Amino acid sequence: MDAQFQEDNRRPAVNYPAPVRFAGHFFSVVFHPLFMPGYLALYLVYIDAYAYASASPQVKLFRVLSVFFSTAFLPAFCIFLLKQLRFIDSIFLRTRKDRIIPYIICMTWYFWIWYVSKNLRENTAMTAMLLGVFLSSIAGMMANIYFKISMHGLAAGCLFAFFLWLAFSGPVAIGSYLALATFISGLMLTARFIVSGHSSRELYAGFLAGMLCQLVAVAIAG
Repeated sequence: MDAQFQEDNRRPAVNYPAPVRFAGHFFSVVFHPLFMPGYLALYLVYIDAYAYASASPQVKLFRVLSVFFSTAFLPAFCIFLLKQLRFIDSIFLRTRKDRIIPYIICMTWYFWIWYVSKNLRENTAMTAMLLGVFLSSIAGMMANIYFKISMHGLAAGCLFAFFLWLAFSGPVAIGSYLALATFISGLMLTARFIVSGHSSRELYAGFLAGMLCQLVAVAIAG
């Protein structure tokens, strides 16, 4: 089992200047994959012109908090418990072996929040976004069998594809938000290339897989 998950594609370490490494770590945390569904929920609830336009302030706040709770807090808390119980070596999930159980945990919570959204028959964009997040966790789990696909790459791909879909299918122009999503996606990949041991293949594979999962999700939900 340990031999199966031995890391065999680590790229050589590059000695970047300290400010560059700090920026890489900073943006890796700010745009952590666990936070991305919550950020997208914030956009749909408070910025999108139509998604939750008729909802009360209480409903809007509850919806955003429920997404953050299910996609960020609960998975992070479970990963913390795994570390305390020594099921994983690090909360940073540096090896494929460490990522197995966290992937399963994330898949469970992501499925639940998507299933609730689907059955509530709420905004289609929210349901599609949550389905894309769930599908990307499945893709990450399957890819993890063979190589350490980038989780940040998966999240960046979902982010870019989601705004690309909104830009071409929505009733209003959101070109500026698509540009911002493109910039953030590139920033996430660059940050991970600087501070992680991910190879270009792992980053690009994550980005393409995340894009594909989100596009499949919008095709299903839309």
